[in-house]
Amino acid sequence: MPRGKEETARSFYSDLLGMAEIPKPPELAKRGGVWFQSGPVQLHLGVEEQFQPAKKAHPALRCGDYDRLVSRLKAAGVTTTSEDDSIPGVRRCHVFDCFGNRIELIAI
Repeated sequence: MPRGKEETARSFYSDLLGMAEIPKPPELAKRGGVWFQSGPVQLHLGVEEQFQPAKKAHPALRCGDYDRLVSRLKAAGVTTTSEDDSIPGVRRCHVFDCFGNRIELIAI
């Protein structure tokens, strides 16, 4: 993530994805960035001085209420791909976070 954009990250990851922010250890907090958690899953967003969004590499998040989440993201103007049916029996799509990073959403 770009330096100084923690509030932007909170708006996306907490407000839209519904993840809870978790505190970073004090020594790491000095570097910037923000951490989030949902159930046992944690996402750590670190600062890169010459930030480039990850367009190919991505985390995959399993979603308990996939349809509702995808609808909420679309309503908020988040770029969302069409469902990808290349894995038989798996409902999934990709979205792009507030920084342009690719995230896969998988229905459970």
